[in-house]
This record gives sequence, C-alpha cells and structure tokens, in this order.
Amino acid sequence: MYPRTRFCTYNLLLGGSDESRLRKQESLLTNISPDVLALQECALGDEAGHTRLRLMAERLGMAIVTMARSAGNEKNFTALLYRPSKFRVVTWRLRGIDVFHHSLIEALMRPVGASDSERDFLAFATHLSWADGESRLREARRLTDYGGKFPGTPGRAVLLMDSNVPDREPESWDLVPRNLWPRYRLVNDDGTFGPADERALRVLLGVGWTDPATLTGQGRAATVGYYYANETAEFRLDHILTAGDWDVRGYRTHDTEELRTLSDHLPVTLDIRL
Repeated sequence: MYPRTRFCTYNLLLGGSDESRLRKQESLLTNISPDVLALQECALGDEAGHTRLRLMAERLGMAIVTMARSAGNEKNFTALLYRPSKFRVVTWRLRGIDVFHHSLIEALMRPVGASDSERDFLAFATHLSWADGESRLREARRLTDYGGKFPGTPGRAVLLMDSNVPDREPESWDLVPRNLWPRYRLVNDDGTFGPADERALRVLLGVGWTDPATLTGQGRAATVGYYYANETAEFRLDHILTAGDWDVRGYRTHDTEELRTLSDHLPVTLDIRL
C-alpha cells in the first residue's frame, strides 16, 4: 500500500439549510475520508463564527482554512478544509475578490514533517459563476498563471472546483430547459445559441492545468443530470485539476443512490501519492 492523499470537491446544495441532510453528507464524507476538501454551496455560516462548519470539521477530523461568502448571497459560502495530521497551512488568502461571483480560496500547504518547502503546493477551492460562459472565462483567467511555473509559487497546484462548465455537447439540448441555455451555451451576436460553452475549462487545460483522467486512462462519471426532472443532461461540472508533477493514483466521481438524494452534484475525489 502507498501513503494515499485524497483531495475532494463537493457542492452541498446549500448544505446546512437542512440539518438532517447535512448529517448524512457528513457521514458520507467521513467514509470518503478526504485530506483536503473543497465545499461549495455551504449554508453553514452564523453569527457565532461559523460554529456549524467547525463542528463539521471536527467530525471529519479536519481543520478550516477559511469560508468565503458569495457575492450578494448571505447563505452561500465556499470553504476549504484540510487534515492537520497530514498538512499544515503556510499561508492562505482570498483571490480575485473583485472578479469571482462566489470566491477563490488559495492556500499554500506543506506536508507534516517536511523540513523545507520542497514539497509545498498550492490548493485552490472555487465555484465558478452559474450565470454565463463569459463570467466563467473571466474568472478562469485568474487561475491560468498557476498552470505552469510562475515566480513565487511552488510549481505544483491542485484546483478543486464546481466549474459550472459543460464538458461536452449533450445528446440533445432538449435535456436542458430553454431558459437555462444562456448559462451553458455560446450566445451568438444575433441572440441565437451555439454549442456548449466550454471555454473556461478549455483555457485552463490549454495553459497547463491537467485533467487527471488523462493520467489514469480511465473515464469518470458525470456529476450532474440526475436530480431535477426537467434538467437531465449529464455533465462533469465538478473537477479537480492538477498542475506540476503529481503521482496520480485514482480519480473518480462517487455515485450512489444515497448521494443522489443529498445534492444536485456528486462528490469527486483525486488520490495521489505524495
């Protein structure tokens, strides 16, 4: 057996707004056992200082880097957590505050026991805009620097995100409600619709970010398309991309009947040997 490190990204569908559902999500995340965890659509903030997120972290054996509020929404947060028995956070900050509709969290992490910065890496947690491809492309450009060597960075990075980017052309656009087409399709100058707007994801992959599926040689199941009766196009909207030299051992979408009842997104994990 190799010493596995597991990254996980999971959109909770305003997890925390339903206490019973949150407990079940916690239980499933305990079984998944992530070492670095990005959560989108957290509804865990409160006046007591995110007490419920702290309780969730404690139950998972994790610590919180930070929890960032989405623009104009008091109940929607993005959070980044880590397992302190494996990593320590050297520094962290919020990036692109004036650009991201949700947020972009950056943390410089170091394995516990490392005596220098040789094995440092950047972990990014984000939730790209739901609104349209132009907004997502503008946000993605804030991450392109880290797809390759960049001054002042460790040269390795992991990007955990709900991208909201359709990763393929659906079998039929009838599987997506017409009023949602502007979210997912290119809009022509005359107001008609083109193909799936994949630009934000393509630009990240084009500058050096890597889809780990190309390293494992195995496909990965869709993360959405099962929850809403009128929105059944299957897309991989949720991703964990890597930059730099990583020993990837597994990359998968977790899909069970129970998970399908808990959120409109399925969790994704990336296993690496660090």
